[in-house]
Amino acid sequence: MAILNITYNGLSVDYKANVADNMRDGDIRRTAIELIRSGQLRGLHIAHLPEDAFRDYVVDRLPTAGGARIYLRPKVPFG
Repeated sequence: MAILNITYNGLSVDYKANVADNMRDGDIRRTAIELIRSGQLRGLHIAHLPEDAFRDYVVDRLPTAGGARIYLRPKVPFG
């Protein structure tokens, strides 16, 4: 299980309910869209977020001492 961190429109929010750390990238993107649309992420609620909002985003999986983390973030020119 992992914590999902979503960065969108300059905001970064953790979804602290654990998600499966072996989810496919497409499933993570769809999960993020549903979380944002439903208002389950504090400070990040966009009811009409487009279905392809995370099409060009990167999914990073990192093990940490406190458990796995999954980051859904925009591509950056220096990364």
